Amino acid sequence: MVEAERSQAAGRAGSGGSAGAPARPPGSGTPRLPEADAQLYLHPQTLARLGTLELRAKMIVEGVMSGAHKSPFQGFSVEFAQHRPYVHGDDIRHLDWKVYGRSDKLHLKQYQQETNLDLVVMVDSSGSMNFGSRSFLEASGAGRKTSPDGRLHWSKFDHATAIGAALSYMSLHQGDRVGLVVFADEVRSMLKRSSAQGTWRQVVGALSVTPVEKPTNFARVIDQVLGKLTNRCLIALVSDLYVDPEEFRTALARIRHRRHDVLVFQTIDNREKEFDLSEVAPFEGLEGEPKLRVDPRAIRTAYKEVFAEHLDRIEKITRGFGFDYQIVNTHDWLGPPMAAFMARRNAVIKRSKFG
Repeated sequence: MVEAERSQAAGRAGSGGSAGAPARPPGSGTPRLPEADAQLYLHPQTLARLGTLELRAKMIVEGVMSGAHKSPFQGFSVEFAQHRPYVHGDDIRHLDWKVYGRSDKLHLKQYQQETNLDLVVMVDSSGSMNFGSRSFLEASGAGRKTSPDGRLHWSKFDHATAIGAALSYMSLHQGDRVGLVVFADEVRSMLKRSSAQGTWRQVVGALSVTPVEKPTNFARVIDQVLGKLTNRCLIALVSDLYVDPEEFRTALARIRHRRHDVLVFQTIDNREKEFDLSEVAPFEGLEGEPKLRVDPRAIRTAYKEVFAEHLDRIEKITRGFGFDYQIVNTHDWLGPPMAAFMARRNAVIKRSKFG
């Protein structure tokens, strides 16, 4: 099923080539990041809207800096957590006199400390992410006719770049640290987590790459990424997820075991969903698959059923682990669905024990 999707849905079908040299692998020095204009991917109005959104953590965050997310450590901060008996030398300003009036015993109020969140944005740069049927001029925030590498089409990777830049902007805006992983068959580039000035420009610059003609190897990538994470993080996975669902399930299980939280943004192109092609033509996969001559009209109904089934399985697997899932169409503007997604997530968090 997955191979069929790569050959048919992610076929070239006039979308342009996908050649490109892979980025320098991690551990081989610190290459100079390419310059990039964030407005190519995010309209200024979208950025203004994102600045009002809040990216919250579902899990208890481990950290020592003051911030907006729940920490497992108790202290004297802003939100009540529990009482503990008074011990000689404690600050009497935190005594709960109501409890004393009821029990004739001295107890202190303890509050939940807050800490900063580490966001790790993982963006898929495999060959299928180079497919796109929307014009770059229509989708670009800067209104440019072509991409920096000369493409006329807005690819799934362009949309994933916009999502990654948007999430990073929200996280940095609230003082949290952001890291980036660009991957395909392995980790292609990695940006160290930071909240320093200039981090957002580095994130956008690191995403200014060309997808490689490689399949996604989640098992290998997750092994490489988890080896770098020593504290609980919020991981945002942005990919078309043309992978074996069971491989995807295994990857999420490993992340869950390490007690990280995950946001999954499955990025698709409208033509992949509708398969609105009418001419018999050779379809060539973007990840090394052989050419296949296909009559789209003859397989459209079956294709759409298989495609919808795959999307449904990916969503069910994601939600089955308690993670959040959002399908993102490259033909939709990013601001409204991102705002709705964050509003739903934050409403759930506020109703839970983490809110």
